[in-house]
Amino acid sequence: MKIAFLGTKGIPNNYGGFEQFAEYISVLLAAKGHEVTVYNPSFHPWSQQKYRGVSIVRISSPENIIGSAANFIYDHLCLKHALQQDYDIIYEAGYHSVAMSYKLLKIKKYQKPIIITNMDGIEWKRSKWNFLVRKLIKSLEKIAVKESPYLISDNPGIRQYYLDEFNRESYFLPYGADPVNEFDEGHLSKHNVNKNNFFLLIARMEPENNIELILESYKKSGHSFPFLVVGNYTNAFGRQMASKYKSGVHFTGGIYNKKELDSLRYFSSAYFHGHSVGGTNPSLLEAMACRSMIVAHDNAFNRGVLGEEAVYFNDERELINHFKSMDQIMFNNAPSFKEKNFQKIIHQYNWELIADQHEELFSSLIKKNL
Repeated sequence: MKIAFLGTKGIPNNYGGFEQFAEYISVLLAAKGHEVTVYNPSFHPWSQQKYRGVSIVRISSPENIIGSAANFIYDHLCLKHALQQDYDIIYEAGYHSVAMSYKLLKIKKYQKPIIITNMDGIEWKRSKWNFLVRKLIKSLEKIAVKESPYLISDNPGIRQYYLDEFNRESYFLPYGADPVNEFDEGHLSKHNVNKNNFFLLIARMEPENNIELILESYKKSGHSFPFLVVGNYTNAFGRQMASKYKSGVHFTGGIYNKKELDSLRYFSSAYFHGHSVGGTNPSLLEAMACRSMIVAHDNAFNRGVLGEEAVYFNDERELINHFKSMDQIMFNNAPSFKEKNFQKIIHQYNWELIADQHEELFSSLIKKNL
């Protein structure tokens, strides 16, 4: 098969979720003998035409001139170029900056290439957007759902949302993670914490990740363990959190050393996951892959991944109770929860399995469209 991945900031991954996905899946599919291409923006530092068997197409992006609005231009140029090639499958990662291009380029008339859209999370619900931006993104979501020939959801909760909201079916294909078995306790000393004696949160500093709720509950609980908050906190909300929560809370800033992050996950007493509007969050899978004891916001997306193997919270009262009963939680639940979530990574969320699932879907859609 000839497969193209569009809609990311390119590979090798220097950014995050979709880029990590594109790198893993494209490399694995290329190793299976498929002709795989990933579209990279012109500002990506990788300048060679191949990356681990994957062809790279560089498309001009004016991001350095007009900022994030450049995504609409870049995604349109990528799709226009890809439609002129001999691909069997075009995989679009995300929808909001390409939805209008679906209409402009009349993609429904194409039998080949087959266009598949990963709908990502419910972007318009993110609290960082004002009313007008939310309205725009929701309109783009509606266009993408209507115009895209096939949809992918990365989480059962996202799949159900599109069924309920638009009566539109999608294929459930999740992200993946690598099981981790090597950790270095030496990474703890730079953060002045000891193993099994600190709490951890890794997230972008955005209100919908429930960072303030978690830290306020921690503060009111009076728990003595230090709390590490990992993530770039230079935006307005991050600065507000760092200013408000100082006693016992240490904002590390961004950490980009995976071995250090994995060691923090593994040696933490509990990993707090407050994400509430996305689908399957890569950082949650990475915590599971490190056998973290997870305390998660109670929503369909997190439950779709964790099942019963987590401690859940909805509000401050519940969180305070969790902090106060942490010793009991660690004794009663942690060993079983950690191991069962680790086994999920091996048997449900490993990259090789997910690459196989994508290969099967792509092949079935090609046969369906013959």
